[in-house]
Amino acid sequence: MSPESTGQNEHYLTVFRRGFRTWRGNRPFWAGLFTMVGGVPIAYFPYANMHLGNVTLAMSTTAGAGSLIIGVLLITLGLTMWFHHIVRVFAGVAAILLALISIPVANIGGFVVGFLFSLLGGALSVSWAPGDPKAESAPAAEPAATEPAAYGSQFRGDDFPADEFHGSAVPRQTASYEPSAPFGAAAEKTEGGGHRAG
Repeated sequence: MSPESTGQNEHYLTVFRRGFRTWRGNRPFWAGLFTMVGGVPIAYFPYANMHLGNVTLAMSTTAGAGSLIIGVLLITLGLTMWFHHIVRVFAGVAAILLALISIPVANIGGFVVGFLFSLLGGALSVSWAPGDPKAESAPAAEPAATEPAAYGSQFRGDDFPADEFHGSAVPRQTASYEPSAPFGAAAEKTEGGGHRAG
């Protein structure tokens, strides 16, 4: 590789971060993350025990199995949003429904924390849409150079002589044409009241 190449000296963390940013931009990343975060407290709190000194508080309910199922399903839906984002609308609607069901079943939706995260993740998944690829603008076609012969064939040859410098056709002035004369002098000799330069 040439010394001017910038890709050979990049740190592996920079390469990983760039690849992760590309992967994250092609799927509803935050929707899946919020849905999985919301499923954790819903599944955890019914089986957690809080110790306050010598007192143990058990937050389990009679529907502890239902809370575990809802939490596991929310985590699964979050992973589905990441790795199979073609069904993101279905996964988002299912996450919203499970978040609503968790209010009466799983300790008020994991003490409202899991409910809010799951509801937000489901709404983000439903509203996410893949970005359109940027339309590559076609390069503008360069105007074809006008041939003096083809252009002059439409008119009389003495009306539009070919310019000796650019090869293009320019209209002849009615007065005598003097290439070495300044512009003001040529304007004085034209008929029809041309403006005097300078």
